[in-house]
Amino acid sequence: MKASQFTVSQLKYPQIWLLAIGAGLIAINLAVLWKANNSSLLGMTFLFWAAISSLVWEKRYSLNLESEIFSSFFGLTLIALLLIKSISLTSFGVFLYLSPVILAIGLALLASGFKGLKQYKAELFILFFLSLPKLLSSWLDISLLTAKFTTLILWYTGFEVARNGTLIYLPTGSVEVYSGCSGIELIFQLVGLALLFLLMFPQNLKYQILIPFVAGTLAFIVNALRVALMAILVAQGHMEVFDYWHEGDGSLVFSLIAVLLFGLFCWFHLGRSELRNKDATESSK
Repeated sequence: MKASQFTVSQLKYPQIWLLAIGAGLIAINLAVLWKANNSSLLGMTFLFWAAISSLVWEKRYSLNLESEIFSSFFGLTLIALLLIKSISLTSFGVFLYLSPVILAIGLALLASGFKGLKQYKAELFILFFLSLPKLLSSWLDISLLTAKFTTLILWYTGFEVARNGTLIYLPTGSVEVYSGCSGIELIFQLVGLALLFLLMFPQNLKYQILIPFVAGTLAFIVNALRVALMAILVAQGHMEVFDYWHEGDGSLVFSLIAVLLFGLFCWFHLGRSELRNKDATESSK
């Protein structure tokens, strides 16, 4: 018996069909995130989807678009279950963080089957970074480290500060650093952006290590500054302002600052690399 095989390339304009299906599903995924009112995750997911879609589109002519019946059925099943779960969603948790990579796996299986998944391994790995903070939150807690560094910042800036575990005390108020405020989510998001940068602009081993390290460090420092600001606001009795910077739109400002600082670092690094390459070319003449 000859095994049945579904070949996407047999369709007329297969890339356009896949593009339309993928765009529609990505739009649904972003709509679910918007419904969840998680602006930080929504912004990062949009950025990741845009970059990854661009990378896949650039190599569209070299992709093997062949998928067996079982692979296509499994991919469609993943997508269908994801859509059903999205429609009937009553609580927002780890599903939000896993949904982009599950959707991407379903699309990859539909387009290229299990054998073709390796064509998208870098893109899938980067999308998986979005889910790591939630998956690792049960045992990866850096709240104490964040509290220590925040206390150091406050002490160096002249505040009378004390710490007991994750509690930071100022003379007229105190704050506690919970895992959700530790900065671990922002760290993983910026490291994911660093991996995207390395995928788009390949670097040598030195910078493959340095760039993600810089991204994670920037995220940790910016989040610690945010915690320090909130401690000062509590000590001064500005609770409405505290709520804005803690849970309101103000919390997104620090994420934006971290992304912009990392973007400036990447821009500066690319400029220096271009200059070094130019000097090397001229010296070899």
